[in-house]
Amino acid sequence: MKRFYKAVSVAPVEDGFGVLLDGKSVKTPGRNTLVLPTEKLAAAIAAEWQEQGEEVVATAMPLLRLANTAIDGVSANRKDVIDAILRFGENDLVCYRTDHPAELVARQCAGWDPLLDWVAQRHGARMHVAQGLNHVDQPPETLAALREPLAGLDAFALAGLHVVASVTGSLVLALTVLDDALSGARAFELSRIDEAYQAEKWGEDAEAVKRASALAHELDKAAELIGLSRFA
Repeated sequence: MKRFYKAVSVAPVEDGFGVLLDGKSVKTPGRNTLVLPTEKLAAAIAAEWQEQGEEVVATAMPLLRLANTAIDGVSANRKDVIDAILRFGENDLVCYRTDHPAELVARQCAGWDPLLDWVAQRHGARMHVAQGLNHVDQPPETLAALREPLAGLDAFALAGLHVVASVTGSLVLALTVLDDALSGARAFELSRIDEAYQAEKWGEDAEAVKRASALAHELDKAAELIGLSRFA
């Protein structure tokens, strides 16, 4: 759509901060007022609006889209979203290991074993690991420990966390991003150990590289949302 505003600003509103276009509050697609938990997040979204040219391109405003999802979707469906995030822990990428070739086995161990040590120490979640094509059920106490850090998160952190878990296939990696133990870029890299190995052996596919780049950007913006929404 055509750009319909000149001035973009940030202002305190009830329960947070709003983004104003020519003095009028931005609304979500669900017609809710865009109320953001921190001034830093509001400023980042205001910058996305400011950077639009003659045409407003929604896909060029990833933080706004994530915030809209948090307000319109996650807020009204907290339990369902938490359950969806937890399912990535039930079948976590870092718990499923190949049994050959030896080089890939070693790379998975080097990349993922420290994550399992971290989640056990940080969250008390001791996870079982499967080899080959075998499935492994995580103990109920492990799943309860993984759920605990999700329960206190607001809609914005949950929205970002769901994206990180979806892109990586791992709740463990998502929790490292949430706790700022890993950057989004490093979490994405660790989720792509198998793909990187295959690319080294057989060469890169241009379409696969393009998809991976888009996913990396999506994860990076979700990690940015988490950080900006939690720290004033």
